[in-house]
Order: sequence, then structure tokens, then C-alpha cells
Amino acid sequence: MSPNTEAAQQRYQREKEYHDKAFAEDIRRSVDKYYETIQSSRSAHRQAMAPLVPGTLVLEYGCGPGSAAFELASLGAKVIGIDISEVAIAQSKAEALERGLEIDFRCMNAESLEFEDNTFDLIVGSAILHHLDLDKAYSELSRCLKPGGRAVFIEPTGHNPLLNWYRRRTPALRTVDERPMRRPDFERADRYFSKVQVRYYNMLTTAAVLFRQGSWFQPILKGLDALDRGLFWLVPGLKYWGWMAVMVLEKQTR
Repeated sequence: MSPNTEAAQQRYQREKEYHDKAFAEDIRRSVDKYYETIQSSRSAHRQAMAPLVPGTLVLEYGCGPGSAAFELASLGAKVIGIDISEVAIAQSKAEALERGLEIDFRCMNAESLEFEDNTFDLIVGSAILHHLDLDKAYSELSRCLKPGGRAVFIEPTGHNPLLNWYRRRTPALRTVDERPMRRPDFERADRYFSKVQVRYYNMLTTAAVLFRQGSWFQPILKGLDALDRGLFWLVPGLKYWGWMAVMVLEKQTR
């Protein structure tokens, strides 16, 4: 979808309005507890960003308070963060100022990046791709990465029937245009990158939410995560039922 079509412009406006409201009113706080159970995928996402050499130029593709931009900047990276939501950008700027970090936050359309070709060493994002026209997003990511650069994302997946049942019953928690990532969505990245790696996590770990306020939470979470890994090894097809996937995209070195 071209960023200049009327349908695309309407979609961008819906996304902007929803996320302005989401950041301003914290309308998703009721589901924050579930995100405490995806520690393994978040850890894998952070690890995929390493090693980070001081001075590395990083784009956070979709940003907000508490996002990866702050940790990366504290490690010495030069970080630019973009988001379609002006509220997200304002809150991010305020947090950077409070933490004494120099981060360049800009309001920008992720499907039409305002950067030169081959600009970034690393691009990172969290739960952003599934809001976008993937061909346009992958094309822009590839264009703006330097040869040999990487893009690292953590995204929700769309194959687990129980999760999809929950999503259908909680439409207010997401935009009307977003779709969780499915296998063809990940595979489409092969057209734009020399190497695509996808790993799946968190099929059973969500159950640990029942124990999150007790001392057994971490042991139970670790046990469920180990059970996930074992099941994915025994029955490889089960991995697609994981809630989260970490994707690493590499641009070919010239």
C-alpha cells in the first residue's frame, strides 16, 4: 500500500489517534500483568541487539516511555526514536530529559522514513511491525540499514487459537488495523534481507500470571519457559503457538 493513497492516510490517522489516546490515558494498563510473563522473549530481544559498540547509530522504530531507546542510549549508542504518536514522542522526550540522556525523538511515519539510504547500524522495535504494511516497512528498514546492519524486533504472533479468541473479545485493546504476525508475514522479509531468523517464545508462560504477586512467580515462570522449550523441541509445530516471536533481519554486506 502506497503511503500516499487515501486508504493508507486514513489508516495512519486511525493509528495515530488510537496511540495518542493509549499513551495519554494508559488504556492498556489492564494487560500489563500479562507482559510480566514474557521475560524470556524480552531477554532474547535484548540479547539480539548485542554487541553494542559505543557510537553505534540506532533507530528505534516505534518508541515510547520505557522503550529500548533509553537503555541503548545509556550504553553509549546514538539513538533516534520515531513514532506516529505525538503523545508518545512528547512523553519520550520528557523521560530522556529526566534521565539525562540525549536521544533524538521525532514524530514520523514508519512506512515512509525520512532518512538517507544506509544510515543506521541497528534498527530495533517492539510490537510495531504488526501495525504496518509489511512490504513497505521491510523495504524502508532495508533501505535505511547500512550494509551488514541488523534489525531486531519482538512481535506478537497470530497462530494460537486461545490468544486469538481473547483478541476477538477485547477489541478496545488494539487498533482496528493491526494484525498479529503469522508465518507468511515473517517469511515475506526474505524478499528484503539476506538473512532472516525468527524464534518463538511464551506458549505456556502466560499461565504464570496467576502467581505474579507471590514468591513462587519466578520459579513457576522459569519452569513454564523450560516446558515451552522442551515442547517446541519435541513438536516443532507447537512453536507457532508461542505468543511472542523475536526476529533478526540482516542486510547483506556489499
